[in-house]
Amino acid sequence: MRRRCFLSLLGAGLLLPVRRALAWAKPDEFKSGEVKSGEVDLLGAQLQLGGAWGGSAPADAAAVIESMRVGCLAGVALVSDGQPKRLRIDNKTGRNPSVWLHSGQSTTAWVTVIVGTRDWCNLAYQFGHELGHVLCNSWERNAKPRNPCQWLEEALAEAFTLRGLQRMADNWARSPPFPNDAAYAGAIRSYRETLLAGYRTTAHEQGMAAGFGSWFADHEALFHAHGGLDDARGAVSTMLDLLEDDAEAVADLGALNRWPGRSGIPLPDYLDRWEESCAQLGAPNRLPGRIRGLLANG
Repeated sequence: MRRRCFLSLLGAGLLLPVRRALAWAKPDEFKSGEVKSGEVDLLGAQLQLGGAWGGSAPADAAAVIESMRVGCLAGVALVSDGQPKRLRIDNKTGRNPSVWLHSGQSTTAWVTVIVGTRDWCNLAYQFGHELGHVLCNSWERNAKPRNPCQWLEEALAEAFTLRGLQRMADNWARSPPFPNDAAYAGAIRSYRETLLAGYRTTAHEQGMAAGFGSWFADHEALFHAHGGLDDARGAVSTMLDLLEDDAEAVADLGALNRWPGRSGIPLPDYLDRWEESCAQLGAPNRLPGRIRGLLANG
């Protein structure tokens, strides 16, 4: 079924791909300040689409992306003082979706997805994960992933998109972005449950029943060299438990990575800096302490 969009792409037409050499910036000092009244936040940032969308109408893809953005961010306090003014989403070929840490247009967060024609569940899922990284302040050119704590951001971004898929499905059932398409909410829920079942199985196989602290102790040496989502799979369902029904915990993600070293510092220091950042921005400051508590168990 072709799902036609009755919403226009916000603020921009289809953009041509841009190829630009990547240049890393030196880490800035701890940022300060707040989002000023009237400034654009991540929920209101202008959407732009680029890349090749094949048989998918760009306006349709934009409607799905906007539906997922609302599912992920509605009701969440967006506290970061470094939010992009624009979100660009390119569909390309390749193996891994990503946030492209480009050297130009510093006010644009640039996300790459890899999806087929009208593969809306996969589009929403991939976009949601990368949006999680943007929320965690990992979109500017100095945001290169760093061990030993990158695994935690990956697990949180994955939990963030799983949370968003549930809320997107609920919204879709009530008010679908395409006419007469409320039933597609069931496909979104099924897609999410399949993903979550896989993460729960991995957690069980990795001995999570003994406690999160024990699980981390078994994997800590690995995280000094590896920090991808595959390495963090066992932690995803635990992070989802923390985020699922707690918008204040989600808000704390906006205080991540605002210090020199970002995720390249030891985990106890990472949690300390995160709590300091939450206090500076007036974030709820719930999530770092809850993760610290989990680490103390087992």
